[in-house]
Order: sequence, then structure tokens, then C-alpha cells
Amino acid sequence: MNTDRLLIVGTLGGGGIHQYVEQQYRHLDGVEVSVYDMVSDPKGQGGWWLLTSVVASVWAALRFPFRSPPDVVHVHTSHRFSFYRSAFYVLYASLVWDRPVVLHVHGSSFDAFVTTDSWLVNRVQSLVFGVCDRIIVLSPYWQEVLSTRVPEEKIRVLPNAIDPGEYSPAFETDPQHVVFVSNLVKRKGVTELAGAVEELLDGNDERVTDVRVSIAGSGPLAGRIEALADQYDAVEYLGYVSEREKQTLLDSGSIFVLPAYAEGLPIALLEGMAGGNAAVSTTVGSIPEVIDEENGLLIEPKNTTQLSDALATLIADPERTEAMGRANRQLVTETYSWDTAQRTLSEIYGELPA
Repeated sequence: MNTDRLLIVGTLGGGGIHQYVEQQYRHLDGVEVSVYDMVSDPKGQGGWWLLTSVVASVWAALRFPFRSPPDVVHVHTSHRFSFYRSAFYVLYASLVWDRPVVLHVHGSSFDAFVTTDSWLVNRVQSLVFGVCDRIIVLSPYWQEVLSTRVPEEKIRVLPNAIDPGEYSPAFETDPQHVVFVSNLVKRKGVTELAGAVEELLDGNDERVTDVRVSIAGSGPLAGRIEALADQYDAVEYLGYVSEREKQTLLDSGSIFVLPAYAEGLPIALLEGMAGGNAAVSTTVGSIPEVIDEENGLLIEPKNTTQLSDALATLIADPERTEAMGRANRQLVTETYSWDTAQRTLSEIYGELPA
């Protein structure tokens, strides 16, 4: 298939898809790549955000047909509103432009979304899946989820990727440095993180003698983290950080924590691994396919006691923590880097019908 001109369709208002689209644009060689912004802020919430997002998304969709058709259209999507918005671009590119379409599925709750009992939602999903030439999922877990609705021959597994060269881990564990970098929303386990840190720093666990905790990000639960930092000298709240600041923070960490309730394959976790951190996360989405006893500890979501115990276990064992951090750095370099991802993407584009 001729892929001289590739159009990537995604959102550029922040968030994981935005970050992935930027990296995809940078790392694809030998092809003319352009990006179309579906326009909405994925970090918003509430009625006003929904209204403005819908209006902005409709305006972006109305402008889309006036573009020159590319050779291939690669559409990024997630669940619910993101999927319905993406559906227009998939259908227009396939049915009007008659171009091959690759649908790239992200999203923490796409498994629940795709197994809905709603007849109407099922029909929309089937229509979109039916016209796609390839559907990219993040891991074998998501491949199994989609295989109940999509022919196996259409599905390709491509893990999320980062550029490990942007990180220079220190592998420093004296003192142990626990780092969290993500949106401060309930789904990321922020409430449980705050509770676990309180348990650790209140002296209830004799394994914890010296530790730093750095929390970065913004969102509706920022007040909870600000209060935590005010209460304990060992805790710092950094608020929103730039990419460079985030990389420096992760390089200085020894334990990256992400106690999320639901995830696909979080880029934040891969970034923490690239920074040379041991990982503490939850048994959701694709995370158990990345983290095992060699490079981290997994807990049940929404379990503050398990989270506190996992952190204390690693804090008390600097040698194990450092070994996990080095294993994570190697794993990201070998398996979750853009050098690997771009080769797989090129192979997928090469499979598309002429």
C-alpha cells in the first residue's frame, strides 16, 4: 500500500493521546505525516466542558471534508464521547474518501464500553469496526477484549511507547524517593495514595525510616495533595510540571507509584520506568503484562492498606528497589521504545489494501 501521505487524527488538548500523536509524528520516517486535531480538552469535566467540547468537535468535523485526501488515515480513539467523535472521521475517510483506515484504541475503560448491553451503541461500534482496515490495541489483554467484536485478522498489538533517550536515571535510593506524576483525579488513585502516605509517615510502619514523596500534576483533587504536603515535611507538591521538569523528577525517583482504578497501558508508567524507578501499581488493564515481581509490585485498586504495605516493602529494601529500577529501564529500552514502535507501525501500514 502506498503510504507516502499519512494523516493522523487525534486530540491535541493534552493527555495521553496528545502525547502519543506528537511522538508518532516525530518518529515516523520515510512518509509525509500531517495531523488533524479533533479539538477538545480531554482533561475537562462537567456540563460546560461537555457543551464546549461538543461545539468545538462539531466545528472541527465540519472543516475536515475540505482537506485533500491522504493515502492512509490513522484515527486515535478512546471510549464513550471520544469514540463517537472519532466515528465520523473513520466513516468519512473510509466511505467518502475510500481510503484505508487504521483505528488506534486507547482508553482505560474501553473494555467496559465495548461490552455494553446497549443495542444502539453496539450498532455504532460494529459500523465503525466494520469499515476499519486495521485496529491497533495496546496489549494481548485488549486484543482479547476486541476479538469478541472484531475479526482477529484486523487486530494488531502495538504497546504504547516512549523515547528512553529523554531520561537519564540516577538510580539513587538514599533516601528512597517515591514519585507520582499524573492527573489528580479519582481514577488515578489519588485518594488512596494520600492515605497510604499518611500511614507511612505517621510512624505506623517500622520499616519506613527515611523517605521523600514528590507528587506532580493538577486536577480536582489538588487540594487533598496540598493539604498532605502542608502536613508532612517529607512530602512536596509540585503542581503542574513541564515535560523537562517531569523527566528530571522521574530521573531522581526510585519508586514510581500509580494506584489507578482503570488503565489501558499508561504512558506515565512507562515514563517512570524509563526514569529508572521500581513500579508500584494496580492489577488493571495491561499493567500486569508489564509489571511483575522482577520490576515492581502490584496491588488491588482502591486498596489503601495494600498500597501502603507495597511502598513500605520497597522503601525498606533499597537494593531490591534499585534492581527493579534497572530492570525497568532495560525493559522500556528493549520493548516500549519508539524505535520498536515505528517498525511495527510501518509493518501495519504495509499490510493495508491498495
